[in-house]
Amino acid sequence: MPWRLEREAAKLGERIEMGDPLWPAQLSLATVIVLNLFLSKRLTIGPNWLMPGVAGGALLVLLVVAPRRATQHATRRRRFALAVISLVSLTNVVSLVLLVHYLVNGGKSGGHALILSGLVLWASNVLLFAVWFWELDRGGPVNRFQHAETLPDFQFPQMENPHLAPKQWRPGFIDYLYTSLTNAMAFSPTDTMPLTPTAKVVMGVQEVAAITTIGLVVARAVNILAS
Repeated sequence: MPWRLEREAAKLGERIEMGDPLWPAQLSLATVIVLNLFLSKRLTIGPNWLMPGVAGGALLVLLVVAPRRATQHATRRRRFALAVISLVSLTNVVSLVLLVHYLVNGGKSGGHALILSGLVLWASNVLLFAVWFWELDRGGPVNRFQHAETLPDFQFPQMENPHLAPKQWRPGFIDYLYTSLTNAMAFSPTDTMPLTPTAKVVMGVQEVAAITTIGLVVARAVNILAS
């Protein structure tokens, strides 16, 4: 059992190379799905439980078929995982487009609910892009584990200063989550730099989505307070 190996290694003061645990990314997706239930009904297609229900069912299937750690390639499983992430992302894109529409053209009707929905979408943005960064960098967690020599899509501070990190360090999900959070708050890279065109495009998309959401939410909040 992997956890037993980790425990024995800890006792011996050794480090066993293992793949990334999958549960942080799975938990992030589950959180986004739950957050969607709190969106205004105006920002959903059909009943507000429909898309979260479909995405939740797909995620449940993924939880059943996925291993505990990303150690071995399974093409079908990875494609299914990316499909689940894409479905959740598409749902959020639709909600964001509807939010922009109603905040720009919807007048004062339902302003408070739309502001709350904007904050929900911003939080979902942070979690979803953390998962995308985690799946994108060096071809995903399995490839990072099996082929550490692959050129990275993101440059973390530990790569520039290897003396500040453990030997054979590689980024974990929390590193991608922090990158996503700072990118969504600063609207630009902070300590982690995108290196490849794909990474730059994905980070740019997140920045545009974040600044659009926050900008419109703040503007609507000011309108409500001023009225």
